[in-house]
Amino acid sequence: MSTRPNFCGRTRREMLWDSGCGFPAVALASLLGQDLLSGTATAEGLGEYKNPLAPKQPHHEPDATACIFLYMYGGPSQVDTFDYKPEMYGRDNQTVTVKTFGRGGHKNEGRIVEPRWKFKQYGQCGKYVSDLFPNLAQKVDDIAFLHSMTADSPIHGSAMLMMNSGKILSGSPCLGSWLNYGLGTVNENLPGFCVMLDPRGGPISGPKNWSSGYMPATYQATVMRSQGNPILDLAPQQGLTTAAQRRLLDTLRESNEEHEALRRDNSNLSARIASYELAYKMQAHAPEAVDLTQETESTQKLYGLDNPKTAAFGRQCLLARRLVERGVRFVQIYSGGAHNDDNWDAHSDMEFNHNLHAGETDLPIAGLLADLKQRGLLSKTIIVWSGEFGRQPTAEYAKGTGRDHNCFGFTSWMAGGGIKGGLSYGTTDELGSKAVENRLHVKQLHATIMHQMGLDPNGLSYFFGGLNQKLVGVEEVEPIEEIIG
Repeated sequence: MSTRPNFCGRTRREMLWDSGCGFPAVALASLLGQDLLSGTATAEGLGEYKNPLAPKQPHHEPDATACIFLYMYGGPSQVDTFDYKPEMYGRDNQTVTVKTFGRGGHKNEGRIVEPRWKFKQYGQCGKYVSDLFPNLAQKVDDIAFLHSMTADSPIHGSAMLMMNSGKILSGSPCLGSWLNYGLGTVNENLPGFCVMLDPRGGPISGPKNWSSGYMPATYQATVMRSQGNPILDLAPQQGLTTAAQRRLLDTLRESNEEHEALRRDNSNLSARIASYELAYKMQAHAPEAVDLTQETESTQKLYGLDNPKTAAFGRQCLLARRLVERGVRFVQIYSGGAHNDDNWDAHSDMEFNHNLHAGETDLPIAGLLADLKQRGLLSKTIIVWSGEFGRQPTAEYAKGTGRDHNCFGFTSWMAGGGIKGGLSYGTTDELGSKAVENRLHVKQLHATIMHQMGLDPNGLSYFFGGLNQKLVGVEEVEPIEEIIG
């Protein structure tokens, strides 16, 4: 039985192997066209290596090929934005009997906070929209408003996990990961799933909101920035010359020990190969995709890039259009970051908070819808607008205009990708405190997105923990048929 020499007596092969358990070989395989690993076994020991992000056949003919999720982190108020409640006007500071549950716990009565903005009717559908969104209001005939959304938690962390992964506990893959897993990517030079955070910071729970959970890391998001280099560490690193790479590759090939070890470690090999391969290809192709200077001045103005107030979110929306145009499946953009008034979490001053965030996002979102439509992309791209929950019709404190969290009835909306426009579905009560008609759950939103992209939400599963796990859970969940065109 042979024994390894001490460090000073190691051979070159042993040094290479011990430096990363053969990990350099994975990088070289990607850089050199997988020459090394051609012919290695799959995790089951059968067949050739297959890229886990290779395009896959959908379950049925899809209406949409991509989704852009506009995440309003913190919880925008439905009664101040899109859910018009005329009963609230003229009743400011009145105490009413209303059951609420939020950060402040369970309450049976509260002080009405009259909306600080007026509502007007827009479009052929006559949809009432708050003065907070004068530009987006012009697009209501392309939008399906879901006024009866509900979630399982009134707390940011768990509610965000539910909106992103369908579960209130961490550890599950998010929506973008499921789409990546179920469909693969049509552009192997770019990620299938991208996330753009607010420049003020990330949301509570951080990467859990774009994690691949129990799936391989291949399916998690690539985080991009709206300022500076959108993708960090994208520039090629200085390293071995081509000749040196070839010499090192020949050395690794000569060693049956390394080759057999790579075979034994194949359970994680596919994910590692795919990650290195994607990183290498992105160095060549991503700089063009994120170069907004290629856009005309009129297009940049459409997204508000000429206005400091809208420029950051506008760049993200424009970048999202360029990504889906190039085959990226799922893009999520966060409006709001960090804590307090840096996001939509208006606990003290509703007017200040929502004027800030609506003012930053209204024009860019309207520009995104218009740009996608004029390019013929809206019909194949689902746009989703939502927070993790809404807000209560009553004040949280004895003084001030702030509202507490509301997971019992809030508004999300969808557009494009085979979704009917000019439609409002579901209702809340006269004060907007809870859903009362056509009650919807976050899981139905997920099911609708998956269905429109060609996947059966009750059929797509991933085996983990002894169960066939699904985004929508164990019980069957149907898409919202009433909004599907």
